[in-house]
Amino acid sequence: MTLRTAPAALSSAEAASLIRRIAETQDRGAFAALFAYYFPRVKAYMLRVGASPASAEEFAQEALLRVWRKADSFDPRAAAASTWIFVIARNLRIDRLRGERNIDGLESDPSEEPDAPQSGEAIAILNERRSRLHAALAALPAEQARIIELFYFEEHPHSEIARMLGVPLGTVKSRVRLAVQRLRAELEDLGS
Repeated sequence: MTLRTAPAALSSAEAASLIRRIAETQDRGAFAALFAYYFPRVKAYMLRVGASPASAEEFAQEALLRVWRKADSFDPRAAAASTWIFVIARNLRIDRLRGERNIDGLESDPSEEPDAPQSGEAIAILNERRSRLHAALAALPAEQARIIELFYFEEHPHSEIARMLGVPLGTVKSRVRLAVQRLRAELEDLGS
C-alpha cells in the first residue's frame, strides 16, 4: 500500500465518506487517505496532552488501526469523523495511563473514571440541544456555516481557512463573528 500525501483539507463529509468506504469494502485507498490526513493531527494532539514523541506516534497509529477495525461502528449523526478519531486516541492514552498506574500500585485518578450513565431526561435535553444547534447552523448563510464547521468542528486556524476558501483573512474573521452572534441569538435560551 502506498501512502498518498495528505490533502490540505478534508471536510467532515469527506472523512465520513472515507470511513464508510472502509466499513463497507475495506477500501485501502480510503484508509490511506484518512491515515495520511489524520495521523499527523492525532500525533500532534497526543504531544499537546503530554505524550512522549514515541508514544504520540504509537497512539496515532493504534487509533487509526482501530478506525480500520471499527469503521462500521462510526455514526456520522452522533459525531464528526474527526471527533470520533480523536476520542479513540484519547481513550487509548487514558487506558495506557490507567494500566501504568495499576502496575505501579497507584490509585486511579477519579477525574479519569468514566462518567455515570446519563438519565433519560438528560439524554432528551442533550438531543433537543443538539437538534436546535443543527437547525441554527442550517439557518446560517452557507459561507458562514462552512467557516463555523472548519473553525470549530475541524479546528482549522483562521489563516488556513482563508487559504482554503480563497478569501481574505478579515472576511473569515468577520464571518465567524457574525455567525457566532447569530447562533448566540438563536440559542440564548440554552445557556443554562
